[in-house]
Amino acid sequence: MQLTAPAARRTGFHDADGMAVASFVLGLLGLLVLNVFLGPTAIVLAAVALWRGTTRRGRACLGLGLGVADLLVLAAFVQADQTISWSL
Repeated sequence: MQLTAPAARRTGFHDADGMAVASFVLGLLGLLVLNVFLGPTAIVLAAVALWRGTTRRGRACLGLGLGVADLLVLAAFVQADQTISWSL
């Protein structure tokens, strides 16, 4: 006979926190390399983390902002070079 209820696993919050941190890191890295891939990935991860109710809202918002900045940097370089690929 079991006297206590089984412990509930709250993996969704840990996953959301990890997604918030990952979006921040990928957004920051995307400013330097592969912003065409890392920018949208950072945006999606940040949006999902915020939707799941992460405890690291600031990190998710920074990841979202950096993902958008990645795409803006890409657009600026594409406008300047008239190509999708760019180098410094």
